[in-house]
Amino acid sequence: MIVRTRPNLLTLLFTLRGSIVPRVAPKLAGIVAVSCAVVWAESRWPALFPVSAGVTPFTVVGLALSIFLSFRNNACYERWWEARKHWGNLIGEVRNLARALPALLPEREAALQLRRLSAFAHGLHARLRDLDEAAAVDRTSPGSDLSGPNPTDSVLAAITRDLAALTRAGRLSDIQFGLLEARIEALSGVHTACERLANTPLPFAYTLLVYRTAWLYCLLLPVGLTGSLGWATPVVVALVAYTFFGLDALGDELEEPFGTEPNDLPLDAMVRAVDRIVHHALGEPMPQALAPDGYWLR
Repeated sequence: MIVRTRPNLLTLLFTLRGSIVPRVAPKLAGIVAVSCAVVWAESRWPALFPVSAGVTPFTVVGLALSIFLSFRNNACYERWWEARKHWGNLIGEVRNLARALPALLPEREAALQLRRLSAFAHGLHARLRDLDEAAAVDRTSPGSDLSGPNPTDSVLAAITRDLAALTRAGRLSDIQFGLLEARIEALSGVHTACERLANTPLPFAYTLLVYRTAWLYCLLLPVGLTGSLGWATPVVVALVAYTFFGLDALGDELEEPFGTEPNDLPLDAMVRAVDRIVHHALGEPMPQALAPDGYWLR
């Protein structure tokens, strides 16, 4: 995620980190080349490009396309924001458990469960970014029971199993177990919600419709403008194409909030926040919080 204050006008015009310009630059270059070819053809054969054709059809189509892009970007941003809220809930629940576990459990048992909370965060991070989930869990909490198809969920199952054993042994009351189990259920809800977001993209047909329409619009726009704008046509078309393709590219990044693009969520930083909470609860030196690298918080 890009973290920076709003730059001044000059910097704003030429900032690339966090911008979608690098992603859309090849498309813009192609659109400008087509526009230049259309202007050149109009100068050679003006009868093929009557001014009377006008820009009215392009105005209507452009308005409809902008509305479609707005709907898609709103849906993509909602996915991004929902994912951020779930990870915020995860950090909040870890804080709650980091306060409760040392107060309710024996020191050794509390330390084991706290390290499992850190393993849960690392496992979910790996699962959402298609990394080695089992290795991430085992690296953070060695010896964890990773049986089953979902190592991250196995961590929560192990916590619940140990808490239930303590309750049966009379070292934890039913009320205390219920309070702790409610926190574990909340973490499981975060896990399930993140998997839902990661495994359910926007309908492909909708994305394809917007993408095709944007291409056709930008390729045909020079035909409607060249008769009245001449060699200014490539500039105007480039600005329109930058807006449409830029919104489309930004929507692609926000649609997958757990990815590694500059505008995706900083999962590394949030996992580090969980580690800091756990280490503080254990009385161990806390790792350094991650800071943006060139305005990019990973």
